[in-house]
Amino acid sequence: MSPTFTLRHARSWQNQGVTSDDDARLRELVVMRKVRDRIDREYATPLDVEALARGAHMSAGHLSRRFKETYGESPYSYLMTRRIERAMALLRRGDLSVTEVCFEVGCSSLGTFSTRFTELVGVPPRVYRERAADVDGIPTFQAKHVIRPIRNQEAPRTGAHLT
Repeated sequence: MSPTFTLRHARSWQNQGVTSDDDARLRELVVMRKVRDRIDREYATPLDVEALARGAHMSAGHLSRRFKETYGESPYSYLMTRRIERAMALLRRGDLSVTEVCFEVGCSSLGTFSTRFTELVGVPPRVYRERAADVDGIPTFQAKHVIRPIRNQEAPRTGAHLT
C-alpha cells in the first residue's frame, strides 16, 4: 500500500467522523467474526479457547472477554451450543446412538455432552431422541412443536389457581 493511499484513506475516514478508536473496534469485530466463523466451521474438531486465541493472535483471556462483549456468551458456550444444535439434528435422524452423536459433534466426554445437552434442551439426549422417534411421520411444522425443548414450552399449571 502506498503512503499516499494510506494518508488519503486516513483523511477520508477523518472527514467521515471515523476515529482511530472506531477503526480499532471495527478491526476487533472482524477478528471476533472470524473466530465465530471458525467455531461454526470446525465445531466437530477438538477446539478450545487457547487454540482459538492462537488463531486470533491474542491471549485466551482477552479473546474470552472480547467474544463475550461482542456476542453475549463465552467462546466455549458458543461452541457447545453449536455442537448441541448439530446433535439435536443427528438424534432426530435416529440412526446413531447417543454416544456416537456425542463423538460425531466433537465432544470427548459423554457426561459433559449429556449435561450440557440437558441444560440447553431441557431433556437428556436419550429422551430427546425418543420424542423425535414418536413424531416420525408427522409433518415437520407440527413435529417441531412436539419436540421443541421443554424450557421453551409453557410451564404446567400447579394446584394453586388465581381467581
